This record gives sequence, structure tokens and C-alpha cells, in this order.
Amino acid sequence: MELILWILAVVLVVAGILALFRRQILWGIVLIVVGLLVGPGGVSIFNT
Repeated sequence: MELILWILAVVLVVAGILALFRRQILWGIVLIVVGLLVGPGGVSIFNT
């Protein structure tokens, strides 16, 4: 499960960075923040 969360977090953050380069600032920021929340390192929303 942790590996899946890492992969999902990386994909979301990379997609957010690519959105920033395409001048979609708000969408990019949202994707990066969601990627950081999903990632198992520290602030995961799935840790109970």
C-alpha cells in the first residue's frame, strides 16, 4: 500500500509541475498539494 501511495504522490506532483509550466497555476498548485497530502512521507491523509 505504501508503494502505491508513493507512486500516486509522485505522479500528482509531476503533473502539478507540468501544469505550472503550461501556465495553469491554480491547477498545478492543487495537484502538488494533493500529491504532498497523499504521499506517505509525513502528512498522509491515509495514516490513521
